[in-house]
Amino acid sequence: MIERSDFQAIQERNRRVEAEKAWETSLTRRGMIAVVTYFVAGFFLWLVQIPSPWLSALVPTGGYILSTLSLRWAKKLWLKRLYKL
Repeated sequence: MIERSDFQAIQERNRRVEAEKAWETSLTRRGMIAVVTYFVAGFFLWLVQIPSPWLSALVPTGGYILSTLSLRWAKKLWLKRLYKL
């Protein structure tokens, strides 16, 4: 039989897992990664003296954003085929 403390530990673990999953799929996380990507790419391009580095930094940032949009349908397909969900 599961004791009360074991049950509470399981509930706490489930809450933690749900919170971590929510973070992984959040717009906040994706936005922060996009901003960091933009500034890192812009700084690197500026450092190597590429013309219009901040405009050029939009390319990898846009690629990241597009990849996050396309991953939703890919995840659904993967789950459907692998886990029959």
